[in-house]
Amino acid sequence: MRRTAGTVTAIYAATSISWLGHMGIIMNRSVINAALVALVLSASGAVHADFGIGAKAGTLGLGLEGRWSPLPWVDVRIGVNQFDYDVSGSLAGIEYDSTLALDTYYVTGNFRFPLSPFRVTAGVFSNGNELQMTSQDTGGADLTIGGISFSAADFGTLQSTSSFEKTSPYLGFGYDFEVFGKVGLNFDLGVLWQGEPSVSLTASGLESAPTQVQALLIPALEAERLELEGEISDFKAWPVISLAFIYNF
Repeated sequence: MRRTAGTVTAIYAATSISWLGHMGIIMNRSVINAALVALVLSASGAVHADFGIGAKAGTLGLGLEGRWSPLPWVDVRIGVNQFDYDVSGSLAGIEYDSTLALDTYYVTGNFRFPLSPFRVTAGVFSNGNELQMTSQDTGGADLTIGGISFSAADFGTLQSTSSFEKTSPYLGFGYDFEVFGKVGLNFDLGVLWQGEPSVSLTASGLESAPTQVQALLIPALEAERLELEGEISDFKAWPVISLAFIYNF
């Protein structure tokens, strides 16, 4: 329970009613219950401002978020997340220098449980997340592509871009902690369903390669692309964890 002035008032009011009853003051039970309900509703509504704006960070990158509460226990949030994360590693047996380009816009609806910081969240994201990859220099060594070995002079550099469904649903839950209804800390945990990836794979040296090499390299690239697609499909359910600092108006 959030200890605001309204909440404390409700607690004190309930305690006073109980004490007066023990002192022999007779009051109508329905009147007491109605008074308690009114106090609880007042306490829970007083802690949530109508508008808020904040900054957040998490597995979708760095972001900004705005919140509007049309009802005491319901709010709508809009926001944007962006970040470029550079990483090197192996995918489908080939070493790549990669950039995970995070880029999403979203709208979510949130239902908060009365007298609790807990809420459930559902929404939709405009999803521009991409995984951009460039193969590392082999130092002149041959590279196996799609099960076939090629010299660096034959394929040049491999480049790949993976994208996902442009509209992605989100489902999760979170906690909203507020102090005096003005500043707050929000925690979110959920899943963004990105769908199956769309993966491209090209070789910079394909067009200049001899015809006999092209005849082997084109199907090899497709086999390698399918293997990449299978590994990157693990990202179709993207875990979302974020922490936000909010100021309420």
